[in-house]
Amino acid sequence: MYFLLLFFGLLAGVTTVLFGFGGGFVVVPVLYSVLIGLYGTDSQMGQSAMHIAVATSTCVMIFGAGLSTWRHHKAGTVQWDQVRPLLVFIAIGAIPGAAVAMALSGSWVRWVFVVYLGITIVDSLFRSGFTQEATRGIRPLGQATSAGTGVLIGAIAAFLGVGGSVITVPLMRRRGASMTAATAAANPLSLPMAVVASLIYAILAWDVGSFGPWHVGFIDLRACLVLVVGSWLGIRFGSRWIGKIPDSLHAKAYVALLGLVFLVMLLV
Repeated sequence: MYFLLLFFGLLAGVTTVLFGFGGGFVVVPVLYSVLIGLYGTDSQMGQSAMHIAVATSTCVMIFGAGLSTWRHHKAGTVQWDQVRPLLVFIAIGAIPGAAVAMALSGSWVRWVFVVYLGITIVDSLFRSGFTQEATRGIRPLGQATSAGTGVLIGAIAAFLGVGGSVITVPLMRRRGASMTAATAAANPLSLPMAVVASLIYAILAWDVGSFGPWHVGFIDLRACLVLVVGSWLGIRFGSRWIGKIPDSLHAKAYVALLGLVFLVMLLV
């Protein structure tokens, strides 16, 4: 199990630094599948598998998004003037997002995950501006738009256990950003959501019963540690490609990876 998580942690690190996924699109389906395979769907662990996967993903994301942010900052790819106005609002949005996820059954969370992925893929493929080469500068968001968008990003990302990439990358592409700039922004925008959501998944899960000594609420600490080590290796490896992937290819690879995760979550 742990060698499998280490490998997928490495993959999560690569997708975090190159696509801004925060690791959630890799960690959530993999950990969900592992828990179902080990414990079965009828056990307490199996019935809570989606919640555990989402909560553990947000905890792993604190490390992955933080380190990827530093790597992109050193490479000069983070456009902080676009990022800063959203940070506080994303943290605020993470509170209701995580709370609602805890209130719903794991099956509901899983199907919302699948549906949201499908909508994002279709939107990216068929609405103009995502897969085309970026040729203009980023148009800034207004103050009211920043507030509303930030809360929405935080809520959806915390609910699904994924980084802000699911909204921020398509949003910034439509506003003229290159894929490098869009994915670089997704990492610092994932960080406040990950911190707030992890605290909520740890603190507010006191009444769900014990999953064992290595769990804090819904967060699986052993799986988290293995995934963090893998993510660190993946981020170190993927950092060498920052800014070197052709823009159009980068965008198409982003959509292709979303499609792969969609199929995995649909079939498990």
